[in-house]
Amino acid sequence: MSEDAWRIRLAGRRDVNDLLVIEEAQFPEPWTKRMLLDEITNEQTRRYTVAVEGGRIIGYLGVMFVMDEMHVNTIGTAPGHEGRGVATSLLTEVMPVARGRGIAKATLEVAVSNERAQALYRRFGFAPVGVRKNYYAKVGEDALVLWADLNDTATPTISS
Repeated sequence: MSEDAWRIRLAGRRDVNDLLVIEEAQFPEPWTKRMLLDEITNEQTRRYTVAVEGGRIIGYLGVMFVMDEMHVNTIGTAPGHEGRGVATSLLTEVMPVARGRGIAKATLEVAVSNERAQALYRRFGFAPVGVRKNYYAKVGEDALVLWADLNDTATPTISS
């Protein structure tokens, strides 16, 4: 399926329970309802979007803007929707927004074992610059720290 199967919109308070379901299904250390509410309602420095298909949230992205940098806080795809391009479309949507805010660099952490996510981020120009030891303490896993120069990054296309 292509990106046309869903639409992307800003996340709101009404979406928190749906985001929690995805968090709990995808991550060993899911965010709490309070954390997600705090993030979504902090519109000055945060931007959360959701991909909606058939009235159901199938993915979401949360970023934080700090000075001239964007940090990808969280990105998740609902079980059964992985590999369809949902995460790609969410990242593609936020890039011109970030550039419009004068953002020059982007960063994130990703589990060293999450090769699928690393491949996605490489397509957006992210490259490893370091490791955070035991970042995911609950499972004892390290995280790669990735950075991208948004001025040099071409936005990938979504493949069907």
